[in-house]
Amino acid sequence: MEEIIIKEEQNIRIDAYLANKKEISRENIKRRLEEENILVNGKKVKPSYKVQINDLVTIKEEEVKEISLKAEKIPLEIIYEDTDILVVNKEKGMVVHPGNGNPDGTLVNAVMAICKDTLSGIGGEIRPGIVHRLDKDTSGIIIIAKNDKAHINLSEMLKNREVEKTYIALARGIVKENEATINMPIARSKSDRKKMSVSKEGKEAITHFKVLDRFYNNNVTLLEVKIETGRTHQIRVHLAQIGYPIIGDEVYSNGKNKWQIQGQILHAKSLKFKHPITKKEMYLEAKEPKYFSEIIENCKKEEKEN
Repeated sequence: MEEIIIKEEQNIRIDAYLANKKEISRENIKRRLEEENILVNGKKVKPSYKVQINDLVTIKEEEVKEISLKAEKIPLEIIYEDTDILVVNKEKGMVVHPGNGNPDGTLVNAVMAICKDTLSGIGGEIRPGIVHRLDKDTSGIIIIAKNDKAHINLSEMLKNREVEKTYIALARGIVKENEATINMPIARSKSDRKKMSVSKEGKEAITHFKVLDRFYNNNVTLLEVKIETGRTHQIRVHLAQIGYPIIGDEVYSNGKNKWQIQGQILHAKSLKFKHPITKKEMYLEAKEPKYFSEIIENCKKEEKEN
């Protein structure tokens, strides 16, 4: 147990104060305040509580829980690695986190085998520090934090929209605009809890896209997509909402396509960000899957032939 007596700071939110002083994420602090593992003057307070001089902040130590997940030697394409972060190109069809029906064979299991003991323990558990996710059938670039400080800093950067994420997608239909922005809030669907939908009650979601190529013979458009926010299924929901669902998407479209591809043809192409520890400017790219590039080449070939 640790005790801190406020000496000088005052009128600062308890979550902001501790995040700065202890290098703990604000989400972690919020949870521990709710669980009464962090008390002020022996009492439970909200994250918005503003600390005052002579306040006594008590922080109970969290037990580190061993997890039952197994490390598995699964081939991964490593794009970049240092002592703080690991960046990989996730394959289409690979689940990021274990869950019901997917206890193994996930990115987490693969990362555990590569990083062994050097993964962030945010949340009081020894678990892989994946700070953002990709859907099962979305391939591409994803960052793993190797320590708590990198995890906290990356989480804050994502929250503050300081990470530029760029995707490429093959959409059904010929998109008329050369580029546009979709600003529509997204929430959990009330009719199907497994789906997301555009809703006035949802959270802000902003997607920018521009046309890379139009393939009239196949009635599809190749898009470059950048997202400011990271809502669940954001790109898939937004493109379907404006009438250009992603080819292969079985949730937000019918999934049917001449190439018999299952799951959305969507690839996380690149990330631009400052290294969470060194602050060096980083730009990393993940090569699109072979099937994706072959489809594009075939589309281009058919355009020339007709």
